[in-house]
Amino acid sequence: MPKPRDPAPRRRTGALALPDWIAPQLATLVSQPPAGNQWVHELKLDGYRILVRIANGRATLLTRNRQEWTDRYPTVAAAAAALPVNGAILDGEVVALDRLGIPSFQALQQASDLVAGRSLSYVAFDLLFLDWRDVREAPLIERKALLARLLHGSKGVLGYSQHFEEPGQAVYERACRMGLEGIVSKQREAGYTSGRGQSWLKTKCIARQEFVIGGYTDPAGGRTEFGSLLLGVHDANGRLVYAGRVGTGFGHAMLKALGRRLRSLEQRQCPFESAAGAAGPGVHWVKPVLVAEVTFTEWTDDGRLRHPSFIALREDKPASEVIREQRGRQTHPDSAS
Repeated sequence: MPKPRDPAPRRRTGALALPDWIAPQLATLVSQPPAGNQWVHELKLDGYRILVRIANGRATLLTRNRQEWTDRYPTVAAAAAALPVNGAILDGEVVALDRLGIPSFQALQQASDLVAGRSLSYVAFDLLFLDWRDVREAPLIERKALLARLLHGSKGVLGYSQHFEEPGQAVYERACRMGLEGIVSKQREAGYTSGRGQSWLKTKCIARQEFVIGGYTDPAGGRTEFGSLLLGVHDANGRLVYAGRVGTGFGHAMLKALGRRLRSLEQRQCPFESAAGAAGPGVHWVKPVLVAEVTFTEWTDDGRLRHPSFIALREDKPASEVIREQRGRQTHPDSAS
């Protein structure tokens, strides 16, 4: 691998103080991958987004909403702390592989790092600081080269996210055939910018996103705990808008665990902007703090989900940030998100 040029610090010559936190860069959903050789493409990982901060031989794991999960994945923290670096910040995801070797979010939720640590991996796809130097303004392709060099020779739970330089549509179609969630296309010459923008674009193989849980219904038939979850997304004014119900995809253990949490969050007030379509017999409102990830076939014209199925709770994503993801076609790097 050719040696990348050494990116200069952003503010001054010499070492910089390592930030306690950097808000992660987020990808914008599009309907098809961008074309052109200014893009590289990575497989979209189905796991928990984690920033790893390494300072003086100690690693700290932080979720995208700044929860510390170091104790949750101690094998990942130990492996990161052993890297040959004094101060660094990595961006990536903790994933768990199913029996076919495909990243599975359900498997990740069920895995215990303490008893099955080797089933978990931290796959790094970006580097923000290296040896106390801020490299966020360096081109992506150079940051990835530095990251690959840092992780070279690492074994066990640490991995490197390879990128593909072939046409994005070909990478996307292959990812879908493999049963993966989709791909993330990134501008090879772009710097790292916190927040959502146009230099990272995600294309999904299936309709899938997060929803806020605003209530639940009584169980019926042989079901226990609850019947379905009432889901919502925030609009442009921050109001929680009802999006429909999901009543499939729950295993027995999830039904029991989620049922207990829902009962502890019950409230009299409807959390949705309007109760129309949501209210009815056997409905219980809850504080809108839990986030569910759901697959579905499409949105209806009146803003409801068609054929939704529950995947998992997302403890790493705050309910306040959940909005309806729009599949845009604009991929120009200078356009607004």
